[in-house]
Amino acid sequence: MSVDSLDTQVQFLKGVGPHKAELLARLDVLTVEDLLWHIPRDVLDLTEVRDPIDLVEGELQTVRGAVVDLDARQLSRGRTLTACLLDCTTDFVRGSWFNQPWMIKRLQMGETVLFSGKPKRRQGRWDFSHPRIQWIDAEDAEADGGVIPRYRLTEGLTLQDLRRMIRNAVEATVDLIADPLPESFRSCQQLVPLATALRCVHLPATLEEYEAGRRRLLFDDLFEFQLGLALRRRHWRTQASAPKLETTAKIDSRIRRLFPFRFTEGQDGAIRDVVADIRTGHPMHRLIQADVGAGKTAIAVYGMLVAVAAGYQTVLMAPTELLASQHWETIDRILSHSRVRRAYLTGSLTAAERRRVIEGIGSGEIQLVVGTQAVIQSDVSFPQLGLAVVDEQHKFGVAQRAGFQYGDESPHVLVMTATPIPRSLCLTQFGDLDLTVVSDLPPGRQRVVTSRVNGNGARAKAWDFIRRQLRQGRQAYVVCPRVDADANSDVGGAGAIQTYQRLGGGELADFRLGLVHGQMDRGERADIMDRFRDGELDVLVATTVIEVGVDVPNATLMTILDAERFGLSQLHQLRGRIARGRYQGYCFLDTNSTEDDALERMTAMERDADGFAIAEKDFELRGPGDVLGARQHGASPLRIADLVRDAELLREAREAAFGLVESGEVDAPEFAPLKIRVLERFGEMLQLPQAG
Repeated sequence: MSVDSLDTQVQFLKGVGPHKAELLARLDVLTVEDLLWHIPRDVLDLTEVRDPIDLVEGELQTVRGAVVDLDARQLSRGRTLTACLLDCTTDFVRGSWFNQPWMIKRLQMGETVLFSGKPKRRQGRWDFSHPRIQWIDAEDAEADGGVIPRYRLTEGLTLQDLRRMIRNAVEATVDLIADPLPESFRSCQQLVPLATALRCVHLPATLEEYEAGRRRLLFDDLFEFQLGLALRRRHWRTQASAPKLETTAKIDSRIRRLFPFRFTEGQDGAIRDVVADIRTGHPMHRLIQADVGAGKTAIAVYGMLVAVAAGYQTVLMAPTELLASQHWETIDRILSHSRVRRAYLTGSLTAAERRRVIEGIGSGEIQLVVGTQAVIQSDVSFPQLGLAVVDEQHKFGVAQRAGFQYGDESPHVLVMTATPIPRSLCLTQFGDLDLTVVSDLPPGRQRVVTSRVNGNGARAKAWDFIRRQLRQGRQAYVVCPRVDADANSDVGGAGAIQTYQRLGGGELADFRLGLVHGQMDRGERADIMDRFRDGELDVLVATTVIEVGVDVPNATLMTILDAERFGLSQLHQLRGRIARGRYQGYCFLDTNSTEDDALERMTAMERDADGFAIAEKDFELRGPGDVLGARQHGASPLRIADLVRDAELLREAREAAFGLVESGEVDAPEFAPLKIRVLERFGEMLQLPQAG
């Protein structure tokens, strides 16, 4: 049967049939078009592989060989040298890596690899220093040239079979692919036509051809989402309506008196941005970017109180009950001398408590609400919602933020995150928002001295230092990754309960200790935190419940046990709990780990105090999936692009997309197919109006 349609079931393609179609379905390939969009994960470039006898010094070259020897050794001053010997048939070639001991784990004896780099002749042998490595699959071991695409597979499906099927699909149908980008726009962006791009990635004659095709597909992936964000923002700014929340000097003064501190210049600047946005009559959608301890919550509370003063309701939504309760305790304390009617709403309330809160919200009696996603359930209705604050924690996507819609008017939305967000993530997960960066910290805040503690000797010195500081009147946190170190659990890590008992009878026996964790009753936890804040306790043993909303200026010491079990941004966030007053802070990262990624995190913490630098490093180490949180939150709208690898192309795509919308050119007839494609991909996620 000949295939003349992209939506033809894949089983009817030459070389497929019912059995292979079942295997392809596991890869989400159901039609011939799906097969065309099964893009190679990478390619094996065998076009420039040289025989060792043809190598020349200093030029970029590639050799191919089997791993026949691996060696790792310690050099002077803590340096390491890892070496790998390849048998390239006519000669042996060496690859060497300084201070990268993990490389020995990436290579296996007997496997065939490519080394690419600029070789030098050392001790009678060619040596590649820090070469780029490509691993050759068993199915490609006999390949002797060309650029060979490599694909994601499933059990029962061979690489050769998949390549053959994709070749048949390309030859039969690729020219049926419609290109949504006008030729003039492609020319301006230096992009090949879409059908050409698919042919180039699947059947490349050269590496340059593959890269040109891949660039077009990556650009489209990034550009279409950015265009959706730009269309969404245009709708907010020109068509959607929101309450006009005016403020006056009298209201401003009344709000400021509630805070036990003066706002920093950065906080005042952020407040000016918020006040300017919420008085326009169009919905604000703004992200507050700031480092740990810069006072984002105070900015949010100011905006919430402006909404209340204007006669509207306001809500703060946090991603977890623990974070919601911490925000509630902070805000309740700030408003302790105000007449603002406020309530806490999460899934853990009793039916009677929940009913009372929902009725108060629905009647307008309750003016300010703090809660989890319980605040956007179908039975919760705000008749006069003026401002919604979303504590993202990277866990709410663009779709979740759209949950605050009641009647014809949209509320203003202010988004804040606990730690700075990597630039690439800012342009996707939060790319529809206006951005305010608060770069300063409260006056007198000092850089925390951070040290890795490894081994019993270093540990004893750290505890001795902590005891001396405690005797001088300072206070300390001891942070554990778990509540209870259950001996029957497969999950390791120090338990807060056991640590509290051990320290109370050991290293810190002469001091007053308290214990807090997420499984405690909220009232009991708040009472212990108040005692610590009031100086009735010297040391607080805790889990990560302290990472948000805890401000004890006299607490200058922190020991994080099993520090390798925490992400880099979380370590930085925890460290931000100390040295919030006039005294120097000290953070000890206690770890026995020798894993390279853990050591790299510890080194970054010792080196960097800037949360923005930490965020970029965390993103580099963990990638977007982990930084965003579990992907069930709809974190990544992208199909093939990678936010770390393709950061530069992301910026180009965003500039092109927003320029197209801001100029109005996107409304020209030739861009209609592109807008239809964007609506198909992202219309529901972004709640785009059908007219774009």
